[in-house]
Amino acid sequence: MENNPVRILIVEDDMIIGANLSIQLTSLGYEVTAIIPRGEEAIMHIREQSPHILLMDINLKGSLNGIETVKIIQKAKDIPIIYLTANSDDATFEKAKETQPKAFITKPFNKVSLQRTIALVVEQLKESKETIDNEQQIEVLDDRIFVRHNGRMEKLLLDDILYIEADRNYCTLITQKVNHILTCTLKVMQEKLPSTSFVRVHRSYIINISKLDVLADGHLEIGRKVIPIGKSHKGLLLNRIRTI
Repeated sequence: MENNPVRILIVEDDMIIGANLSIQLTSLGYEVTAIIPRGEEAIMHIREQSPHILLMDINLKGSLNGIETVKIIQKAKDIPIIYLTANSDDATFEKAKETQPKAFITKPFNKVSLQRTIALVVEQLKESKETIDNEQQIEVLDDRIFVRHNGRMEKLLLDDILYIEADRNYCTLITQKVNHILTCTLKVMQEKLPSTSFVRVHRSYIINISKLDVLADGHLEIGRKVIPIGKSHKGLLLNRIRTI
């Protein structure tokens, strides 16, 4: 998705509106996979083309309206939905909400509203993909962790980890012999590792508490590494030390 344009399917039975949407989206750098007027055709198209986002008119003509079409699609595929609607009555809105759409765009739409709405959904897609990628890089089993390296999962004993240092969306697992760099946030690491052994002591550090050598007022030491202690993390660290 980073190197290829985001692919959007437009399901709209007013072809003038559909064409206008397509022109606007294309000018914003998105790829429109098709403009489809009927729900049945949309179901087939999504099976065959797998667009990233579905722009769906609620009030489709034909045997299936937009909400019914989405419900069928969602049984087979998880795709972000943005509803197009000129009908803002409460009953329709509540039915649409049941399908958990990412957004609603009210007709007549304007380019700025369309641009911002699509941009927000695309950002959510990227975050979702990063989360999945992060989850796939790490697997924790009892006393060991498996990390993805050069296309394969390599074993690392938890007891060998001294501490973990974060730099934005990267984490470095520090051991005495080798360091492992993962495309992963510190929050993901914190959720994966057992809290009995690993404690977050700073926005950028998690430590293996059994490796702690020195505890001072505002920092700690593991080996020769000086690690700061964040004020919000100090209480938890002290409580954990007392229970060792």
